[in-house]
Parts: sequence; C-alpha cells; structure tokens
Amino acid sequence: MNERKTVAFYTLGCKLNFAETSALARVFTDNGFERIDCSLPADVYVINTCSVTEQSDRKCRQTIRKFIRQSPHAIIAVTGCYAQLKPEEIASIEGVDMVIGADAKGKLFEYVNNISGKGETRMFSCEINGVDSFFQAFSYGDRTRSFLKVQDGCSYSCSYCTIPMARGKSRNPSIDSIVENAEKISSEGVREIILTGVNIGDFGRSGNEKFIDLLKALNGVDGIERYRISSIEPNLLTDEIVEFTSSSAKFMPHYHIPLQSGSDKILKLMRRRYLGELFVKKIELLRTKNPHTFFGIDVIAGFPGETDEDFADTCDLLEKTEPAYLHVFPYSERSDVASAAMSNKVSSQTINIRAKHLASMCGRFHRQFYLENIGRDEEVLFETPVKNGLMYGFTKNYIRVETPADRNLAGKIVPVKLTGISESGKMLVEYRHTVAR
Repeated sequence: MNERKTVAFYTLGCKLNFAETSALARVFTDNGFERIDCSLPADVYVINTCSVTEQSDRKCRQTIRKFIRQSPHAIIAVTGCYAQLKPEEIASIEGVDMVIGADAKGKLFEYVNNISGKGETRMFSCEINGVDSFFQAFSYGDRTRSFLKVQDGCSYSCSYCTIPMARGKSRNPSIDSIVENAEKISSEGVREIILTGVNIGDFGRSGNEKFIDLLKALNGVDGIERYRISSIEPNLLTDEIVEFTSSSAKFMPHYHIPLQSGSDKILKLMRRRYLGELFVKKIELLRTKNPHTFFGIDVIAGFPGETDEDFADTCDLLEKTEPAYLHVFPYSERSDVASAAMSNKVSSQTINIRAKHLASMCGRFHRQFYLENIGRDEEVLFETPVKNGLMYGFTKNYIRVETPADRNLAGKIVPVKLTGISESGKMLVEYRHTVAR
C-alpha cells in the first residue's frame, strides 16, 4: 500500500488568508493527502503570502527559502498577494515549483496533483483586471471560532495600497451561499464566526444585495452565537448597520475600523473616503449603544507629506476617541502605488519615532480599556488549546481572558466576572455559575 502524501501549509498576513488556507487544505485532505505541521518534512508545502509592505515581501521570501532548505525534494507552491503582484520575483527563487495567482487559487490542488516532480518553475498568474471569480473559503478546526470569507478585492484606489492590484476589484458571492457556508460551520459545533474580506462593507458589488442584508440573514443561522466584523471602512459603517448590530444579541460590541490618519490633509492625500470628523462621529455613535465597545484602529505613521502638526492631529484624534487597540503600520514605500511619486517623504528615522509613539499610546489605551472593564459581568467563549495549565478565551467585547485550565469549558460560553489583570496582561475572572452553558 502506498503511503499517503503529506502537505503542509504556511500562512502570512490577514485573517482572509487564513480562511483561504483552510479551504485549500480541505481540498488536499479530501483527496487523500495527510496535512502535517509545517515544521515537519513534507511532500508539498503551500505558502499563502502577504504583500502589504516591503517587510512582508521580505518575510515571504525568507519563509519560502526556509521550506526549500527544510525539504529540498518537496514541491513548493506559492500563492497569495505577493504571488499575484510579483510572480517573477518568486519564480526566480531556486526550488520554487509553482507560483499561483489570484484567479488560479481555486485550482491549486489540481496544479499540484498533476506535477510529476521538481523542475522548471511554472507560473499560473493572470492580469488582475480580469479576475472576476470568487474563491469561497472558511476556516474551522478548534471548534471555537471560524473565519468566513464574504467578500474579496477592492474597488477603492487609496494612494498607498497594493491590494486592488493583488486581489482585483470588489466582488462577493450571494447571501444564500454565504449562509450555506455559515450553516456548515455551525454543524461542526463552532460558536463564533468572524466575517472576513478586503473591504466587506462594500459587499453588494456583485448583485443587488447589501451588507446589511447579509448581516440580517446570518443573524438567523442556528447554532452560531457570536459574529464579529473583521474590518469595515468608517464611510461604509452606516447608521442602519450600527443600529442592527447593536440591537442583535449575536453581533459583538467589537469593531475594527481603519483610520490611517487623524489629519484631513493626509487623509485626502491617501485618497480615503472620509475625514476625521466622520470617524469620530461613528465612534461616538457606537459608544452610545455600548460604552464598553472594543475599537481596533489602523494607523499609518509617516505617510509622505505628514508634518509634525499632521502627526499631532492624529494623536489628538486618538486621545479623543480612546480606542482599545492600535494596529500601527510604519509607512512602507511601494514602487507601484501613487504615493511613491509624492514629494516631502518622511525620513525612516522619523517614521520609526512616530510608530514607537503610537505603539506606546496603544499600550496605554489597551490597559486602560481593561481597567475600565474590571468588575463587570461578561461572557467568555473559551478556546480549545490548553497551555501550561492555563486556558484562554474572549469576552463579547474582545477582552482576552486567562484562567486555570478546565477542558470541560473548551468551546463553551461561560458567565464570568472580570476581576483583574494577570502578569501576562490578560484578564482574570471568577465564574458566576458552576455550570457552563
């Protein structure tokens, strides 16, 4: 009897990539492959790449070379945003067998399965303007939460961003097909779904359905008790969406909203579709619905033309809104975007200083958010993994909880009181009832 071939996956970048990797992996295992940890020698390695910054590209190259060294005779297949944007750059790495672009991702197993052995690198790429297919994807495995892809691509043209070139125009499947995937996730015992995409608030470009219609349909899926919206542009976070998600017991008080800059001048240079005032109003509206809402905010440090005054405007806006977390991105020069041609570049030293200042603000905001929640009654969805005698979970408003391990609680939603902060910076709890739901 022939031994089963082994395949290992490595994912870089966003939650959308993780959802797609999970979908790709299921195709391999459904067709007889054994999925193993990427630290082990495998017959096939699939690397799903990110290209949000030059540093991301560099990390992708390092990862590819690592697996080539680890298993010189393995088939190396590279997909994801970096593969779409710079296929020749990846193909030039000795040992890479195939580079698979955005429109060919759904055929990755077919390409790998048909290759007879290592040899000349093959590129399955395409002109991104021609991409109109939608690769359905969702993840599950730990019976706790799942990333569900509901949208792909972006039809915006922010001056710093390569994503439209990597993933194509905004598109989505039908609501019915997404609900069907949510029902499959529910049938596996998963309790929480994170809705993922590139610009999910723009849902509806394919067809006449709206994002609010999708949220209402998902709200009716039996078995799923929690939904989180991974990221939504402030200009697409409508009052109707705020009202619905705030009134629904299933949609958590947790929002990831990109800001990028608190300076209106810089927002215009970035070609963002809102100004600071709108952003502040959205935060204030959500806080009137639930004052303990978790806000994660994206900020870019050192965009071309950003003066000390512009950066101060960003810091002032953040102090005014007091988010729970900042995702800080030092500006990364990309040769193929509009901002590359802009004058008044900020020095790398200044970018680093500003990024460190924002990171310090993030630490302060994050701890303050935790302190403000001490003493509150909450519900925690505990995760399956147990490490060093401890287990972890998240409250509705995305506070990370740490408690002595009890495997009976894994995958369950448990009423707790938030009592303090651990040495590792996580929240400590007391159970409000002896029996978990």
